[in-house]
Amino acid sequence: MKNYEITVNGKVYQVSIKEIAGELNKNKEKEPTSSAKSNENQSDEVTISAPMPGRILSVKVQENQTVNAGETVCLLEAMKMENEIVASVDGVVSQIKVHSNQAVEAGEVLLLITPN
Repeated sequence: MKNYEITVNGKVYQVSIKEIAGELNKNKEKEPTSSAKSNENQSDEVTISAPMPGRILSVKVQENQTVNAGETVCLLEAMKMENEIVASVDGVVSQIKVHSNQAVEAGEVLLLITPN
């Protein structure tokens, strides 16, 4: 994984990127067993993390809800500003790890999304 810092409209976000193109080709070559499929599904979840320390103002989604890339999933207050945390992929929210009024650190996992 590689870590990057990206500034969008004056807001700084820290992101981790994992290259999966080579892994996808390897998986296509082998026919997985049913147990291997369940392990793949778990590792396919996309992690949405806090880009900076702050406090969760609200969680805008529920578990098992379908979300689209770019859709707001949480509001994070940091430095007296409200920051929209958005889904990075289309998918289904598989797990929510935070709640309203919870303090979070930079990089802390907020929720998991299983891509479509």
